[in-house]
Amino acid sequence: MKISPIAFAVVASLASASLAAEEATNDTDNGLDFELNIERIQVTGMNFNNYKVGSSSGAMRGDIALMDTPQSVNVIPDFVTDEQLATNLSEVLVNDSSVTGGSEKWNRQVFNIRGFELDSGSGFLINGHQQFSHYVQPIETLQQVEVLKGPSSMLYGQSGPGGLINMVTKKATSETMFDFGFDTDENGSTRFQLDAGGALNDAESIRYRTVLVKQDTKYWREYQDGEGDDSQERDRFLGYLNLEFDLHDDVMLSLTYDYTDDKTGIDRGGWLDDNGDLVGDREDIWDMSWAFTDNEVQNLGADVTWFISDDWKMTTGYNHQSFTRQRLDSSPSMVAGMDPTTDGYQIKAFDRHDDWQLKTAYMDFTGTIDAFGMEHQVLVGANILDYYYGLQRDSGDAQMVMPGDNVPRPDLDYNNGTHSESTYKHYGFYVQDLMTINDQWQVLAGLRYDEQKKDGEGENSYAVSPKFGVIYSPADNGSIYVNYAQSFNPQSIVNSDNDVNDGMNLDPEYGEQFEIGTKWELYDGGLLLTGAVFDTTVTNVTVREQLDQPIGDHEYITTQSGKQHHRGFEVGAQGQVSDNVFVTSSMMYLDAKYVTSSEDTEQLDGKTPVDAPEWSANIWTRYEVTDDVALNFGAIYVGERFANTQNTIVKDDYVRFDFGAAYSFAVHNTDMNVRFNIKNLFDTEYLDGGTNTDVTVGDGRHFSLAFEAKF
Repeated sequence: MKISPIAFAVVASLASASLAAEEATNDTDNGLDFELNIERIQVTGMNFNNYKVGSSSGAMRGDIALMDTPQSVNVIPDFVTDEQLATNLSEVLVNDSSVTGGSEKWNRQVFNIRGFELDSGSGFLINGHQQFSHYVQPIETLQQVEVLKGPSSMLYGQSGPGGLINMVTKKATSETMFDFGFDTDENGSTRFQLDAGGALNDAESIRYRTVLVKQDTKYWREYQDGEGDDSQERDRFLGYLNLEFDLHDDVMLSLTYDYTDDKTGIDRGGWLDDNGDLVGDREDIWDMSWAFTDNEVQNLGADVTWFISDDWKMTTGYNHQSFTRQRLDSSPSMVAGMDPTTDGYQIKAFDRHDDWQLKTAYMDFTGTIDAFGMEHQVLVGANILDYYYGLQRDSGDAQMVMPGDNVPRPDLDYNNGTHSESTYKHYGFYVQDLMTINDQWQVLAGLRYDEQKKDGEGENSYAVSPKFGVIYSPADNGSIYVNYAQSFNPQSIVNSDNDVNDGMNLDPEYGEQFEIGTKWELYDGGLLLTGAVFDTTVTNVTVREQLDQPIGDHEYITTQSGKQHHRGFEVGAQGQVSDNVFVTSSMMYLDAKYVTSSEDTEQLDGKTPVDAPEWSANIWTRYEVTDDVALNFGAIYVGERFANTQNTIVKDDYVRFDFGAAYSFAVHNTDMNVRFNIKNLFDTEYLDGGTNTDVTVGDGRHFSLAFEAKF
């Protein structure tokens, strides 16, 4: 079905206003309140009103309310994504229209914020620690996901101009809890979840939280290699443990460990012809059924919180992420001038093993002082990152295959192939001051120095990243802000044997942004309305293009020149709009362009980056019919996007409607919940993220059924 993007965007963004027929009676502001020196997260059982969160731990590296944050931030609580039966980070981030999805090949997910692609090495955080995210991030351990929009280099160092994704994990609890969950779908997929916590001693000074997940997923697309009607499958195990120790009345130690084992068959996505039409059927997987990727990820971390005085706090932490992956890939590709369905296509198998080791540490001092007639909320800190990457790879020869051909698994072993390594260390020092001049005016000023040292000569990078902001509060429940921020994102080398510039060192990308926005809390703080206008420019842009005609074995070329200029506006609503209606909604308009004068990339001047729609919007609502029955309605609109950098191939816009229903009941004092969801209610055919060579084909109508018991 077709719908005006402007009409849908306006309806989605303003839906909360039309629903507000009566004033909310509950204040759902979840700002952190330190009644004791040591913060303890209490779990209070079922709570259907938790759509709005009052603070973001990542936006200012501290417990500062969103209303006092001169930056666009969207916090997506786990309550909302549990309602949606989300199974991965992509299904969480559809709740923010400034985030659009990219390719999902190789069992990983790519995202763009405000049209800028998030780097898998520097675009993601877990509890403020940089997290290498070259795999599908587990979401069952998350308390909330924070979308920090715009440059955040002043606080986190290397990061992109679009923003960051900060994933906040569930914390230990002193209250005993034991939750069991199970969900399934029409394909026969299953997911079992256990979430437990409580105190380990009578004094409640030792607490824990653990999460266990076993997931077996069957997908609807099928392999075409003559091995039968085999669909792609995924087998995943997740274990998570958080322990908290009160070492003293003012000192707390938190230890965290998580383990993920995630193995799946490979589906690189679909191919598009020059008209933007899908090649073959929607169900076709062009990879061989023996291709797979197997990820093993471990995180081991420790954090200490010390309340030095009533006004000052020190936090320090360390995290070691170990991420190893084996990928046996058939690497299918179309051959120029040939129809893959009738003339065949090419595969070139390889077996590779990747080893990433990421060690991060930080120390922050935060406090409040009164000076020069103002209150100062001060942050002084430093962080370090130690990065190692090792690659082993064994490659086979290219061969032509036809759909239905039975191609045997190749005799490849990465241990017999080539080996390469790379390392770097990144240091950062930062200071930030949020100055409260009076009840109406606040000023934010921050500065950071970064240094990245790599192996070899001439590869070190240095940067100074400032950030400034001003907040004006015309009323107790509203604020208007402006900010200026810069980003610094070092680039590595071109690491692709089918790229003309394989092995070329890349310079850092630098960005700057101006933003003006406003935030308002209505209905006794139950509803948060936000809006922002932004203008972002990036230099030294890295662009990877597919060649019109391959040069030998090279199909792509990576270059760095010119600029990207992105500007637009966004609005959002989150919270309670009546006694029994709740909403989370957002809308974005984006004008994204390359601006370049280089001879190498002059053909990109004025072009729009891949997967940067002009309009996007979303809405998810909850209507509580009774105390025990609730209904959900959601819709997602994504406008037209280009599938290649030359802007010759277009993916159509689409609207996807979702529906859900839940029933709560109790059996022998055990709270239970049954949920039934329909994703893509009207079975709309659409193309999701990715280019013309790896586009994600949107799911058809999808049914999910879930059961939860809280003991």
